[in-house]
Amino acid sequence: MGNYIPSSAREREKLLRDLGITSAEELFTGIDCRIGSMNLPPPLSEPELRRLLEGIAAENEAPLFIGAGLYDHYIPAAVDALCSLPEFVTAYTPYQPEISQGTLTSVFEFQTAICRLTGLDVSNASMYDAATAACEAMLMSAAQTKRKDITVTSATHPHIIETIRTYARFNGLTVTEIPFDGRGQAALDAVPEGGACVIAQSPNFFGVIEPMREIAAWAKANGSVPVAVCDPLSLGLLECPGETGFSVAVGDCQPLGSPVGFGGPHAGYFAAKESFLRRMPGRIAGETGEINGDKRGFILTLQAREQHIRREKATSNICSNAALSALRATVYLSLLGPEGLREVAALCARKAAYLRAKLQEVGVEPLFDAPYFREFAVDAVLDGAVPLENPRGSLVAVTEKRTKAEIDAFAEKARCRT
Repeated sequence: MGNYIPSSAREREKLLRDLGITSAEELFTGIDCRIGSMNLPPPLSEPELRRLLEGIAAENEAPLFIGAGLYDHYIPAAVDALCSLPEFVTAYTPYQPEISQGTLTSVFEFQTAICRLTGLDVSNASMYDAATAACEAMLMSAAQTKRKDITVTSATHPHIIETIRTYARFNGLTVTEIPFDGRGQAALDAVPEGGACVIAQSPNFFGVIEPMREIAAWAKANGSVPVAVCDPLSLGLLECPGETGFSVAVGDCQPLGSPVGFGGPHAGYFAAKESFLRRMPGRIAGETGEINGDKRGFILTLQAREQHIRREKATSNICSNAALSALRATVYLSLLGPEGLREVAALCARKAAYLRAKLQEVGVEPLFDAPYFREFAVDAVLDGAVPLENPRGSLVAVTEKRTKAEIDAFAEKARCRT
């Protein structure tokens, strides 16, 4: 149920004038009068209507085993409460720091959290999503190396690959995909030498954990920039990109405090080694302090004016960020802390392993015999999972929200389909 937003009589009169009508009733003149013959229930009070609609909605609820980039994690109530504080949601654009300290503080803390998660030196104030973040990493790598060839593992999310190809097409870059052998081993001998960067996702689109150390080492030996695409929640268990040798890490923060909704909302993250600082896209918040005092404050820093007023000469054409979604990620990570994040990630991994075993008991087999985190592909098309065409099957994701009863019921339903 949405919130009711009142309007004054003067505002309603102006709206009617702008629409060229004299009363609100005229808005409904185009509706067929025969609709009045529908067998509708009598009018209800607000509490009665709420109970009715909640009952209808409850009939449609089903446990979510979908994934493929959107994951149904539990969001603590404190996330909504803290993200609704006026200093965060009503602060002015951070170009004027004297009246934007709330926004700049949350951005600075977001950057700090991303650096700790990825093991890299610097982070920006977030990006639109994982796909645009990967594209910006590609463009930054091409500018840094003065090379035109881009390599991406073929098991990277197809939306990311499609967006990379679109960006590359209009920037004079060529894209080569590394074949995926199904065992989490990229065919590095297929990588063109002398490329600008190698982009690898782990866990990949099929949920498989890729050999990231080998990929990063090969890229560096080839003079290419290794770029990791990582689910941030998986980093509660897996080695972070900085530890495995990657120079840049990008990904999507939806698992960190944002609902699945109708496909989001999203916020991309972008982190890199300090040597890339001057070429990084988007906003970066920095810390400062009083000249004659000990109070600290925050500002936007290291941004060229071209990014806002001379776009054709800009390092990047992204000069904004998904601030509210990034704020949710910051609050979520702060509430959980390192131990809480590790516990959530471990719950996902254990429950995914339990479901995978239960599905095998009823004759549904994994498509890939490889390590995975919370998502895996199977050889049957299952209701409540993401269908796959090549190879044919389903992509099943399990989060900490799924109960044993829900997992058992999902497996039993799969038995009936096999």
